[in-house]
Amino acid sequence: MNSSIPKAKQKQYADYVKQITPTHSLPMNMAKAFFTGGVICVVGQIITNFAKSRGLDQDMAGTWCSVTLVFISVILTGFNIYPKIGKFGGAGSLVPITGFANSVAAPAIEYKTEGQVFGIGCKIFTIAGPVILYGIMSSWIAGVIYYLLKIMEVIS
Repeated sequence: MNSSIPKAKQKQYADYVKQITPTHSLPMNMAKAFFTGGVICVVGQIITNFAKSRGLDQDMAGTWCSVTLVFISVILTGFNIYPKIGKFGGAGSLVPITGFANSVAAPAIEYKTEGQVFGIGCKIFTIAGPVILYGIMSSWIAGVIYYLLKIMEVIS
């Protein structure tokens, strides 16, 4: 600490910081995340079961579930509801596919006033872009390693 600042001022500032810094309960945050993620998964299971009851196979029902969850997430983001869900549920709302859809839709909505190209086009992947980039890159590397191991007959 700076010796030119009196100790009383330093203590007063430390007390002020402690007073305004929010405290978090880890067990409560974990419970909220578990609950929120669980609700999203239940909704996904309901969508999947509904699609299967209409005659779709498991793969197609899963596809419809993903598309529907993304659509719901984007709609909730547009109405400023998903950010509130995210604030409550933390990682429980960010980890599922709905969180990814929110991370793409939110910047698009925020920067739409700057135009199609410089607003939406430039900013839409500010959050999701690194996830997409490193996801594709790591899957490509894993594919090359798999291919080389297959050629060397290490795996069959």
